[in-house]
Amino acid sequence: MQLYNTLSAEQRAQLIEEAGQKRITLSFYTYAKIADPQKFRDDLFLAWSKLDALGRTYVAHEGINAQMSVPAENFEAFRNTLDDYDFMKGIRLNVAVEQDDLSFLKLTVKVRKKIVADGLNDDTFDVTNKGIHLGAREFNELLEDSNTIVVDFRNHYESEIGHFEGAVTPDVDTFRESLPIINEKLQEHKETKNLLMYCTGGIRCEKASAYFKHQGFKNVYQLEGGIIEYTRQVKEQGLKSKFIGKNFVFDHRLGERITDDIIANCHQCGKPCDTHVNCSNEACHLLFIQCDECAEAMHGCCSDDCLDIIQLPIEEQKRLRKGQQKGNLIFKKGKSPVLKFKKEREIFEEVIPQKVATVTEIRKKNRERKILIGKGEHYFTKASVAQFSIQNHGLKAGEEVLISGPSTGEQRIILTKFKVDGQDVTSANIDDKITFEVPFRVRPSDKMYVIQKEN
Repeated sequence: MQLYNTLSAEQRAQLIEEAGQKRITLSFYTYAKIADPQKFRDDLFLAWSKLDALGRTYVAHEGINAQMSVPAENFEAFRNTLDDYDFMKGIRLNVAVEQDDLSFLKLTVKVRKKIVADGLNDDTFDVTNKGIHLGAREFNELLEDSNTIVVDFRNHYESEIGHFEGAVTPDVDTFRESLPIINEKLQEHKETKNLLMYCTGGIRCEKASAYFKHQGFKNVYQLEGGIIEYTRQVKEQGLKSKFIGKNFVFDHRLGERITDDIIANCHQCGKPCDTHVNCSNEACHLLFIQCDECAEAMHGCCSDDCLDIIQLPIEEQKRLRKGQQKGNLIFKKGKSPVLKFKKEREIFEEVIPQKVATVTEIRKKNRERKILIGKGEHYFTKASVAQFSIQNHGLKAGEEVLISGPSTGEQRIILTKFKVDGQDVTSANIDDKITFEVPFRVRPSDKMYVIQKEN
């Protein structure tokens, strides 16, 4: 009985690309009493593995919290695995606004003490005494009420790139930090104001609304299904989106575009930008906002020190990061002193969005398809020449290719010329080995994809 992953993320990505399978990214949660979380975890892992479902799920005695990627053809079968449990029968699935077949590359189901780390003692208050749930239309209407305070219960790196108009956005790293801060700041309003709260999918507000009612707040409301469900209803009902910018998501995409507003800035040069990346130095992996120009100049790194490190041989990089704990850096998202244009925000600070004509002027690429064609074989340092073996698909001069790897990141170039067996050619076939000049370092583990534009 297999209860763990046997494929690496890289191997899984290759299989997904080769299969050309459409996948659906979704999330769901529910609070329920689970007597044996470990058995529940194992049963889910076995059932979902059979359906090629991937993602990250936490289970605890108090319930389940899941973000998943499921093959479209297995969607109903996946739903049936949930309906097998009474407390998940008919559960709302928050389908992602934007889809990416590679949003998750492994299946992780973990048993935790809590499905959301809130730092609260649930025995001290009634967790079932929650706030009033509102749909998109009712939420918009209450936003217009001058007697309303709307609060973002997400973390600083989430609200930095997108939030509701006029929202209170605490500059915190974790959900548990925001609860006492908001409680203290809003004490004078708890008897008179409408406390309107929201988060990504609704789960944080389920606990927060009960907590604030326990703290004496009289009029507590929460956005049903969070930003994800709100966006779906806005589109379905033809409503105006009061949420501006991007919705941060915890998968490979790192964000879903909701409106064309850019309310954040590149952490390296300060220009309007809301694209999150992880530093290309695997020993750092810091999450920060980086524009295309800085990404190109810094090769996806957050600092000159990290840029120097990724130029070293792979084995030397592994030696340097051996035993290093990068978790703190990952979760101190956007807080590193090397980021010159990251400033802390006051809880009530108003953010003025910079409207752009179209998203394509910022970073939106045309719809495209990546086809895996080969892998790296060698990099000739002095000549800055890469060698790749062509394994799955032919290649023609003038095509755009993507070279991708853990240290290389994602590099795009137009292959105007290349060689096979030392001879200049205009096309390459399966089993050929091609060489060409590159303006960046290539690793033997890198994959090469040809990019095909879709209308």
